[in-house]
Amino acid sequence: MASFKEGARRLDLRIGHVLHALDLSGQTEDTLVIVTTDHGIAWPGMKCNLSDHGIGVMLMMRGPGGFSGGRVIDAMVTHLDVFPTVCELLQVNPPPWLQGKSLLSLMRGEVATIHDEIFAEQGWHEQPEPQRAVRTTRHKYIRRLDPVGPKSANCDEGPTKRLLQRAGYFDRPLGEELLFDLQIDPLEACNRVNDPALSGVLTEFRATLDGWMRRTEDPFLSGRAVSPPGIKPSRLEVAAIAKDATPAKGNRS
Repeated sequence: MASFKEGARRLDLRIGHVLHALDLSGQTEDTLVIVTTDHGIAWPGMKCNLSDHGIGVMLMMRGPGGFSGGRVIDAMVTHLDVFPTVCELLQVNPPPWLQGKSLLSLMRGEVATIHDEIFAEQGWHEQPEPQRAVRTTRHKYIRRLDPVGPKSANCDEGPTKRLLQRAGYFDRPLGEELLFDLQIDPLEACNRVNDPALSGVLTEFRATLDGWMRRTEDPFLSGRAVSPPGIKPSRLEVAAIAKDATPAKGNRS
């Protein structure tokens, strides 16, 4: 954690260098500065996980179009929204295949939210760990193709990882589905997938995720883990292929 805080201090210093250079060159008013990351910090349960610890990354923006004033906006947004935001800011027609929405309406205070739900995915890092998720302001639903995890290979090395590994952290049966009530369980510690009180929510989220996977032609729609091109089949793929190749009972063909 001390190393992480030192990294944050250095980042802050270097962002200051960039902003100062823009001031000196007179380009501050014409430059949109975007500061973000690609995933949560390299810590167990964060990077390569679909909890908010993994997908909830910083997004700081400064520049024209209302990106000023030191405001904090607590609306659900995604990295997909950055591209259409830049298009609108530059008054350029966005490509029709964009999935995100411009953030400018949020910046101007015209709306309080631009998404009813957001989606997230995890596929392949050092080791395959296919997961998909849908999140609203109240609930999070995660679907795992491999019910055991998290995978230790997808967590950066360090003393915390080694401590948790010895305790069995990476060998837990998480299950194929996880459902969390984020309002009363923001740390996503209590899986409510078998709670009858949330059965309606579970049905709705299953259908919502299925629809998104179909729209995006998700390779995991088959229920199998699929390796990237050029990578040998994963353990999950081999197991699935072997299962499909097993003759049905009484069938000797």
